[in-house]
Amino acid sequence: MTKENLQILIIDDDEINNFIAARLIGKIPPKAVVNTCLNGQIGLDFVKSKLQNQEEMPDIIFLDINMPVMNGWEFLEEFEKIRAQINKKISINMLSSSVYNDDINKAETFHIVNKFISKPLTVNKIQDLYNTLDITV
Repeated sequence: MTKENLQILIIDDDEINNFIAARLIGKIPPKAVVNTCLNGQIGLDFVKSKLQNQEEMPDIIFLDINMPVMNGWEFLEEFEKIRAQINKKISINMLSSSVYNDDINKAETFHIVNKFISKPLTVNKIQDLYNTLDITV
């Protein structure tokens, strides 16, 4: 997949993690537009707001599990309800500090989840994800 402006959405309640992740993403080609949301409900609202302009729909979502208001699992359940309205393939990746096999196994039960990535996000983890998605400049 060749992308000039990759659209990335980070959904995590930790503003510092969001800032660091956005900076790391900015260091790696291709250029990316990074948006952040502090919980699943704000993330879902963001995705819904892009239904009329799907060019701005995220290509990649990094989704934390444990958040207030709406956690990552609840986000996935709600996302499934609107997925038919989305004309773009979105790679949803769980980004969590959890190392519990239960969380990893639960993520695998959602066919829309591409990968489970352990925090912290690093340049190597981002590049590995880009490689698995075959994203080139």
